[in-house]
Amino acid sequence: MSKVAVVFWSGTGNTEAMADLVAQGARAAGATADIIQCGDFSADRIADYDAFAFGCPAMGDEELEDGEFLPMYDEVEPALSGQKVALFGSYDWNDGEWMELWEQRAEEAGLNVVDSVIAKDYPDDDAATDCMRIGAQLA
Repeated sequence: MSKVAVVFWSGTGNTEAMADLVAQGARAAGATADIIQCGDFSADRIADYDAFAFGCPAMGDEELEDGEFLPMYDEVEPALSGQKVALFGSYDWNDGEWMELWEQRAEEAGLNVVDSVIAKDYPDDDAATDCMRIGAQLA
């Protein structure tokens, strides 16, 4: 049975709801899934998991949150080379460019990005289905 880490930062609860859905999808596909706030995750925990989902909403000018999430992600990204990873997050303005930039960064770092999901504000039915789908892909 595979073990999935669902690591996230959420300011309004939208990305947290997405994290719950990703974990549900992984569990429904037979994996175990731990939902972890980004402040509680570090590179020394990578060996404990088979796959990873990282969630962060768009902040500022289409950027990752830089107070808690980005420092954690900067630390763990080099240790994730070759690992199965999914990315997710919510946004409230613009068009989701932060996710495209994040995917590009992850792929350039050698991560195996299996998929990503974005939601405008709180995840609607389509985004919820997509979150559960990427959880299952990681299982």
